[in-house]
Amino acid sequence: MKILTGAQIRELDKYTIEHEPIASIDLMERAARAITAAIQQQWPQGTPVVVFAGPGNNGGDALAVSRMLAEKGYSVDAYLFNVHGHLSDECAKNRDRLISEGLIHRFTEVSNNFDPPKLTEQTLIVDGLFGSGLNKPLEGGFASLVKYINQSPARVVSIDIPSGMMTEDNAAVPTMAIVRADVTLTLQMKKLAMLFADCQQYLGVVRVLDIRLSKEYIKSIPSPYSTVEADLVRQMMLHRDDFAHKGMMGNALLIAGSEGMAGAAVLATRACLRSGVGKVTTLTPRCNYAIMQMSVPEAIVHPDSENYYSEAISTEEYNAVGIGPGLGRDEGSALALMSQLQQTQCPVVLDADALNMLGSHGMWISQLPDNMIMTPHPRELDRLAGTASRSDGERLAVARDMAENLRAYIMLKGHYTALCMPDGSVMFNTTGNSGMATAGSGDVLTGIITGLLARGYSRKNACIVGMYLHGLAGDIAAQRMGKESLVASDIIAALPEAFKAMY
Repeated sequence: MKILTGAQIRELDKYTIEHEPIASIDLMERAARAITAAIQQQWPQGTPVVVFAGPGNNGGDALAVSRMLAEKGYSVDAYLFNVHGHLSDECAKNRDRLISEGLIHRFTEVSNNFDPPKLTEQTLIVDGLFGSGLNKPLEGGFASLVKYINQSPARVVSIDIPSGMMTEDNAAVPTMAIVRADVTLTLQMKKLAMLFADCQQYLGVVRVLDIRLSKEYIKSIPSPYSTVEADLVRQMMLHRDDFAHKGMMGNALLIAGSEGMAGAAVLATRACLRSGVGKVTTLTPRCNYAIMQMSVPEAIVHPDSENYYSEAISTEEYNAVGIGPGLGRDEGSALALMSQLQQTQCPVVLDADALNMLGSHGMWISQLPDNMIMTPHPRELDRLAGTASRSDGERLAVARDMAENLRAYIMLKGHYTALCMPDGSVMFNTTGNSGMATAGSGDVLTGIITGLLARGYSRKNACIVGMYLHGLAGDIAAQRMGKESLVASDIIAALPEAFKAMY
């Protein structure tokens, strides 16, 4: 599913109006009916409602919702902020209609002084101040109003997007200048900012309301952003031939583990085996040899001569290599890593300490071969980039630029893991849950992707299928035992069921 920018969404509205065809005011009426129905589903008729409407089309939506809620028997107080003496045409029409019908409890048009209403725990605030068309942070009276809303005990439902929030990056927006909603009723599709962790504090529960904007236009308009859905993953799945043998199913190499971190090597290896690969060899320090042999009897163990990763090995017989889980940051390991990358011809996945070692040797980044797959979490990406991003939106832009410049696949891990690809496109994963925020979860992901690559998946497809199955296995595990007690081994245990669900 595509994710559009704020500018593209405005173009989508315009296209729908011109080609459905439908009048702008009638499209607003359609949106308001969907919003009103969603509010009715969650808040009973006796709930006192206070509506804050801005001067633009978001305010027009809010005024239309005020009228419809009043028609349904709700007691509604609506405040229209017209401080500059100019309303959008649709907002003005909805103001006039609201006044003429006379059903609303109280309507106040604010042009100068504002006497704020009392907001209690029983009050429902409908936030319709500003929508996706906002292009600068709120200040002055509007910023003060947002602060008043956020300090109140009332529940808040925001129309389309919490007022004050930008649809893409919010690095420059003061935290106190964004409404903190309990529910966000967004229209037609999620906005990019809704996929970022640092924006969740403002969004509450996000519900997407279908207001029948042009599917033809959505299909035709180019966008670098999209989400990964189950149907796409099913199309990418490779099927095992009935006459297959292990030699046909790929040979994977993992370089993982250090003294005290044998578990990372174990988890990555187990996950790699569960991904359907024919054979897995794990290169790990000699101190982990016995642990690996006992923990993963299906794997081949290649012990390093030292108690750290000390020397690159030939990869001619392998179809894919995964490097990094629990590897440590010994300087000898860093030198071995660069030597390994320079001589390895098959697809490579870099994770964890492999990324940290690259981050501590900044000049090495530009020497990486094309088509590397890297799976950093946010802080690891900051180390790779050599700078700390101010927001998740800014960090995504850094990862996207890095993927293009390095010709790499960069999987920025998070609740909505973002796969940034060499062509500049970004795909957000839609599976997974907070129970997966546990040690070893990333090692499991590395094992899965490495196994899929060895199995014969392209780099792009291995990344997409890998992150989706990883999250799906986490969801299955959480469904079985809850999120609080989830550990990485539970994700591996649920992988067979996740694979089965995709065939």
